[in-house]
Amino acid sequence: MKTPKRIEPLVEDGLVDEVLRQLMSGKEAMVYVVRCGDEIRCAKVYKEANKRAFRQSVDYTEGRKTKNSRRARAMEKGSKYGRQATEEAWQSAEVDALYRLAAAGVRVPQPYNFHEGVLLMELITDANGDAAPRLNDIQLPADLAREYHRTLITQVVRMLCAGIVHGDLSEYNVLVDSHGPVIIDLPQAVDAAGNNNAFSMLERDVRNLATYFGQFAPELLTTDYGMEIWSLYKSGKLLPDSALTGHFERDQRPADVRGVMREVADARKEEAARQRYKLEMGK
Repeated sequence: MKTPKRIEPLVEDGLVDEVLRQLMSGKEAMVYVVRCGDEIRCAKVYKEANKRAFRQSVDYTEGRKTKNSRRARAMEKGSKYGRQATEEAWQSAEVDALYRLAAAGVRVPQPYNFHEGVLLMELITDANGDAAPRLNDIQLPADLAREYHRTLITQVVRMLCAGIVHGDLSEYNVLVDSHGPVIIDLPQAVDAAGNNNAFSMLERDVRNLATYFGQFAPELLTTDYGMEIWSLYKSGKLLPDSALTGHFERDQRPADVRGVMREVADARKEEAARQRYKLEMGK
């Protein structure tokens, strides 16, 4: 097929020898099957911000840092340079996450290169060497659904131990090769320690998995892995091989609003007393 314009720089630089076919078109990128020497890989071409269905949000970008202070200020102000820098940061977030997660033993595609807004990475294939199907495209017997669910929960735990929450995990962002599930699509991945929305996103990711696999194994619909995992993480007890039950006793007691208000009032009185003391000392 004709080489897409965005992939031409990779051909010119010798990173890609031939574009074989388009593999898929998603909400944030186009993916092509390419030949790199004797290897068949895939090239993920990120769509421009105004052409993406998935919009960047402070919910996802909160906690992401850039070492370049000028770049950070421009991103904050939203100047033309800043918007470009923000877009580059959004794309490179997936590359960074893939390297971190692969090192942590999470089943993700192996990244090879990121050049001119194109991510060159491993092509996930099935037992026949064809592009692996998405999870939502296959029918599962109950036993296999339980096995895949257990595998993906383990992957979620390993991701969190590496400091990352997927943020958009569902049956549409998982491929299935001959060894089982492989997690894909990570440009929206969030920093677990630096993002205030990390817990709600983790809980949503886990709930999405329970909802999907619960079609085949209904008992999974009543599990509560999200809260169990996060509780272990917050207490510093979460390990890649932590034994999980899928159940968590939530505190159902009503909030002590009056007690909280009393503490707020006491804190205000203490602050007022400190301010009076400072004024008196300054006279």
